Amino acid sequence: MITSSSNSQIKNIIQLQKKSKTRTEQGAFVTEGIKMFEESKDGGYLIKAYVSEMYYNEKLAEDAEYFKGFPYEVVADGVLKEASDTLTPQGIMAIVKKPVYDLDKIITDSHANLLLLEDIRDPGNLGTIIRTAEGAGFTGIIISKTSVDMYNPKVIRSTMGAIYRMPFIYVEDFKQTLNQIKRNHIPVYAAHLNTDYNYDEVNYPEKCAILIGNEANGLSDEIADMSDQYVKIPMEGSVESLNAAIAAAILMYEVYRQKRKNNQDSGTLE
Repeated sequence: MITSSSNSQIKNIIQLQKKSKTRTEQGAFVTEGIKMFEESKDGGYLIKAYVSEMYYNEKLAEDAEYFKGFPYEVVADGVLKEASDTLTPQGIMAIVKKPVYDLDKIITDSHANLLLLEDIRDPGNLGTIIRTAEGAGFTGIIISKTSVDMYNPKVIRSTMGAIYRMPFIYVEDFKQTLNQIKRNHIPVYAAHLNTDYNYDEVNYPEKCAILIGNEANGLSDEIADMSDQYVKIPMEGSVESLNAAIAAAILMYEVYRQKRKNNQDSGTLE
């Protein structure tokens, strides 16, 4: 059992929690909680689990076989709490492999519904967006390199496991990637206030992409100008804009609503 926070494995967990560079070097990140641990184990991403002494004894009392079949360490309760990024850790953490996705495969999907994110900075927003994209049936997310790190612990928690299922990729040249998307005949719709077209007045084709910009500044002019059409979310009162995750959710679910309607009208069920 690990009984000291100076243990090299605990130090490594803390570094993985705090430093994007360490996560990049190891191709790994840290998850916390039972749900995230079980999804990483079931999905084949688990490298090693770290279990508090209390949680270990509780699970053994429920199921003597629970800890068989995967690598783990039992850790003193106080030490695991020190390594945790949360105030109330659930008793289990894990180091897991980063999922790897292919940009060309994401773009050339015959049913591509893509979410394009430029300079998203808030971890909670990004995690919520990933989770919502899965719910809305989107097939991939493409993220500018200036955005927050997907493997930031706050992002990971907000995804609620969707990080293992929702294909995403960071790109060095966002403009070049937009050109590649357009060459693959995927029209791009930008969330933008400078338009008369409301988001629910547009007919979205089967393949399309939604473009969302920075929380404070929106899309850069250069990127916005590359879209095929601006769409806006109408608002009452004095509100000028919506939270990026909320805006993304509204637009993605409109695409999903139209797709479901078209499938129902044609007698096709997905």
